[in-house]
Amino acid sequence: MKQFPDSPHAPAETRAWPPISVVMPVLNEERHLREAVDQVLAQSYPGEIEVVLAVGPSQDRTQEVADAIAAADRRVTVVPNPTGRTPNALNAAIGASRNGIIARVDGHAMLPSDYLRVAVETLAETGADNVGGVMAAEGVTPFEQAVACAMTSKIGVGAAAFHVGGTAGPADTVYLGVFRRSALDRVGGYDEHFQRAQDWEMNHRIRQTGGLVWFQPRMRVSYRPRPNVKALAKQYFHYGRWRRVVARTHEGTINLRYLAPPAAVLAMVLGLVLSPFFPFTLVVPGGYALAIVAGSALTGSGLPGAAKLRLPVVYAAMHISWGWGFLTSPRRLARPPG
Repeated sequence: MKQFPDSPHAPAETRAWPPISVVMPVLNEERHLREAVDQVLAQSYPGEIEVVLAVGPSQDRTQEVADAIAAADRRVTVVPNPTGRTPNALNAAIGASRNGIIARVDGHAMLPSDYLRVAVETLAETGADNVGGVMAAEGVTPFEQAVACAMTSKIGVGAAAFHVGGTAGPADTVYLGVFRRSALDRVGGYDEHFQRAQDWEMNHRIRQTGGLVWFQPRMRVSYRPRPNVKALAKQYFHYGRWRRVVARTHEGTINLRYLAPPAAVLAMVLGLVLSPFFPFTLVVPGGYALAIVAGSALTGSGLPGAAKLRLPVVYAAMHISWGWGFLTSPRRLARPPG
């Protein structure tokens, strides 16, 4: 974990609006990087904006695109991220940044034009250390549309406000985040041990050290879901695996919402294993399948027909992959003491 240098004072003409450093972890983003940077620099924010790109070892022309953007605009800086891992990239970018407000933005995120303005206003109004909004999943293909529906429903992801929306207020975690630099200094930045769930883990440390994490529904960021079942299952498997690591590192952070998928997976596996001896145990996997079909009919009523047909598969992939990742998470992944 890192310690970051202090921020300089804002120039007089923008002092009411503090300068912001936007940090972006970038890997294999050749197609979307220029658009992502352009939308940050085009924000309707009166203060100064700098962008720091932490570029990993990409398999496309991401490095060349990033270097060209920086060469054309002095507000953009490029730093290396040899590991390619997200928390390392974020710490490298934060370490190279200059300002007292740090906004995390992903290379494929689509921000509304007032995103930074709303974030700074919310920081000032609430005194929060971190503010963030809604991860607004938006699909193009039928499969992506089904995933977007599942990712914004309580059946798919529980009641987390940054997925399903809600009223402004304190939260355990938020999507992306706009931070006070002082809060990042206080907790030492992102813990580079956590390859996934690093946002949840750091927000936990912010809250444990007396800070406030605030959900602001006006900060709505468009997100493109995974394009197929394999990619979705892999994503949610790692979510579950690393959420178990967080739970082992920070005792008492697991609630019933997180235990539901692994409990369902265990129950279905036991039902299938015992069914040759006790056929009635098939009621467990059968009941789950019926519940998923019914839930899909309820939540997918506004979807096109092709997306509706895919929704039960999407729900099952999310639940089972997350649960299996949680159940099989190796103890060796837990952060060593100290």
